[in-house]
Amino acid sequence: MAPAAKHRESLISASANLFQLQGYAATGLAEILAESGAPRGSLYHYFPDGKEAIAEAAVREAGAEMERSIRSGAALIGDPARVALAFGENLARSMAASEFGKGCKIATVALEAAPHSARLTSACRDAFDSWSRALTDMLVRAGATAERGAQLADFILAGFQGAMILARVRQSTAPLLNQAAEIARVLNHEFTSKGNAS
Repeated sequence: MAPAAKHRESLISASANLFQLQGYAATGLAEILAESGAPRGSLYHYFPDGKEAIAEAAVREAGAEMERSIRSGAALIGDPARVALAFGENLARSMAASEFGKGCKIATVALEAAPHSARLTSACRDAFDSWSRALTDMLVRAGATAERGAQLADFILAGFQGAMILARVRQSTAPLLNQAAEIARVLNHEFTSKGNAS
């Protein structure tokens, strides 16, 4: 990767980490520069619109990264209930490793910026929608209709988002692990019932 491109990537990565840890409003450009190690000129070269533009890029990159993770997990594991359990375990490990300082990279920006910033609202919506589509595709492959798959996908996303907030506040992985187990039970029932009905 060319040095200039590396500066852009380091700015995006640093921004995503800082937003995840402390939120959008509390993160300043000087802090992003210090965290990234990129020269000041590269920030304004790649992001002439400032922090909002960096945040948009960080949200879109984090969204794409999570979509890839969902799709690869679904392809590797296959069974939706087992995917949910693995996802919950991974989130629990990650949050515990950060001493519950880091939640969802998208949610922290969405809670502060939406709907005040149309640009960030759009980026957050696109990220969540891409996750929902990836989950829906997995559920449809397992036997759900497209409509039911979309309903279950939003149920899964909302459940994990809420569990991450509880985990962070309670300083415990239990909400994530409990939510993963509950989602797995719902999915097992959903697809076992379909199998029995056929």
